Amino acid sequence: MIAIIDYNMGNLASVQNAFAKLGEDTVVVSDPAQFKKYDKVVLPGVGAFGDAMEHLRDMNMIDAIKEYADSGKPMLGICLGMQLLFESSEEFGDHRGLGLIEGHVKHFDTAKFEESLKVPHMGWNRMFTKEHPLFNGLDDMHYLYFVHTYHVECANEEDIIGETYYGYKFTSAVAHNNIMGIQPHPEKSHKNGLKILENFINL
Repeated sequence: MIAIIDYNMGNLASVQNAFAKLGEDTVVVSDPAQFKKYDKVVLPGVGAFGDAMEHLRDMNMIDAIKEYADSGKPMLGICLGMQLLFESSEEFGDHRGLGLIEGHVKHFDTAKFEESLKVPHMGWNRMFTKEHPLFNGLDDMHYLYFVHTYHVECANEEDIIGETYYGYKFTSAVAHNNIMGIQPHPEKSHKNGLKILENFINL
């Protein structure tokens, strides 16, 4: 059984519906004491990094998420949920993250863009992937749906499993042992997104 963490920062129904299309039952969980009961956990998220971390603190979820990560069971962060896996973010100040993956969250640096583009990065874009079970059955250059203004910068290149170009190349998927994250929204990415979720189910 897969648990989707509810910390009042995201459209959980769309994620749950995507799993349902694959025939997978999920449970939306807001009690941190229950996380350890599940085989896999999804950390979704829409909104600001600082607000998200405040919600996780107020709901006593931070230690429970870290304990789950230490258990070796698969964990998937989606969009803001992926960013929360990192050490810190500069979004509206300097905020500490979960620290499960080394690196930081940065605003798109438009001064470095090789062409004039609007921020946020919104819409369909390609992800160039490395070999990883999360991408089984997908080619190494497939389109997914993005909506974000900030992106992660990994401290360790070996944690990067997907990259996307928007003004410059940025990290769009990560994996560190059992902890994985993707910046695009698989629940909005049609068959490619569903394939990623199916691969997560099958891990």
